Amino acid sequence: MTETATTCIAVLSNDEPFCDIVQSAFHTHTALDVAIVPVTGDALTDLAPDRFGLLIADTDLMRGDNAEAVRWAISRFARGGPLLLVTGVLEPEIVRWMVRLKVADLLTKPVGISDLVRAAERAVSGQNEDEVPSARFRSFVPASGGVGNTTLAIQTGFLLMGAERHAPSSTCIVDLNFQTGACADFLDLEPRFQIEEIEHQPDRLDLQLLEVMLSRHSSGLALVAAPSDPAEMRSFDPEMVAHLLDLVSAYFDNVVIDMPRTWFPWTEAVLMGSDEIYLTAEMTVPGIRHAQRMLAAIARKTDNRAKPKVIINRFDGKGGGALMMKDVADVLGDALAGTVSNNYRLVRSAIDRGVPLDVIEQDSAVARDLAGIILPGTTRRTSKPLSAWLAGAMPQAFRRKAA
Repeated sequence: MTETATTCIAVLSNDEPFCDIVQSAFHTHTALDVAIVPVTGDALTDLAPDRFGLLIADTDLMRGDNAEAVRWAISRFARGGPLLLVTGVLEPEIVRWMVRLKVADLLTKPVGISDLVRAAERAVSGQNEDEVPSARFRSFVPASGGVGNTTLAIQTGFLLMGAERHAPSSTCIVDLNFQTGACADFLDLEPRFQIEEIEHQPDRLDLQLLEVMLSRHSSGLALVAAPSDPAEMRSFDPEMVAHLLDLVSAYFDNVVIDMPRTWFPWTEAVLMGSDEIYLTAEMTVPGIRHAQRMLAAIARKTDNRAKPKVIINRFDGKGGGALMMKDVADVLGDALAGTVSNNYRLVRSAIDRGVPLDVIEQDSAVARDLAGIILPGTTRRTSKPLSAWLAGAMPQAFRRKAA
């Protein structure tokens, strides 16, 4: 098996908090390694593209005692290698100097981890911003209780994992329903995200700590989920939620968010930062009314900038009773994303085993419907059959009881 070549990044800065962020950002990166370069004469002389594949330089050094030596070293490196500049204060003199250099990107402090990692990957690969895809966020919001929102979020995660035949996308599900979240239970995983460890110090959450708090499914799907406590209702600092999602976006191509039904101070920001928003509803008169109210609330809170789509879950044929599909389409209009077939036996079996739908029944109507909404026009890759997964696919909790 061929090992991935590692590129060493030189970091030139005397800003200790910034250096800590850089080291944390690339701590477990498989292709990028970090070396903090001391701001001394010998170290600056050795700073060369043949030793490092990228230089991340702090322009704030140009106001210090070694300003000329730093400027010379950066200019010398830029003649042969990619340069990423970071600045706290962007002064006109520095701007003029930058114009003459080969600068791959410029970041301003405070630097977001996802911005830093993406900028470094672009600089090393020689690609521009449009050629390197950023993480794609898909948020699932229940229009009312018990509509199957968590099921759709989880199956979307599995769907995205298998969207590419030769290079499966890295996908993470984030359960933001801190009070009664069920993602870990549905996947038969232990919820490992300990909120109390970081809620008062969000910056303490770095890649190393995130790795400890991630739960991993046997398929490779990652999960961020905290132990739920139905008796405790809390509203966490929006900064903590923002920092968590920023960190997750740096290391995963796809992020699927299972949103709570309750509106929190951070809800608006999460929806505004999402590439796609799906409201999960059922085809009942109260269900469609709930969806209408939620659409109106999101439009009001986001000044019509967020554009959610409604998924009618557990759909049986053309409808029935007083409500027909034509009525739903007329009411929801362009906000209707589509319908997902009802197959209670299949979905219940997948949940009980903590596996994708395709493991139980390949090419089911439920999976096809969801794929048509999430990845229209994409050929799906089905999962391996149940027999190829865990022997006697009994959930861990029941296995422990049986023992």
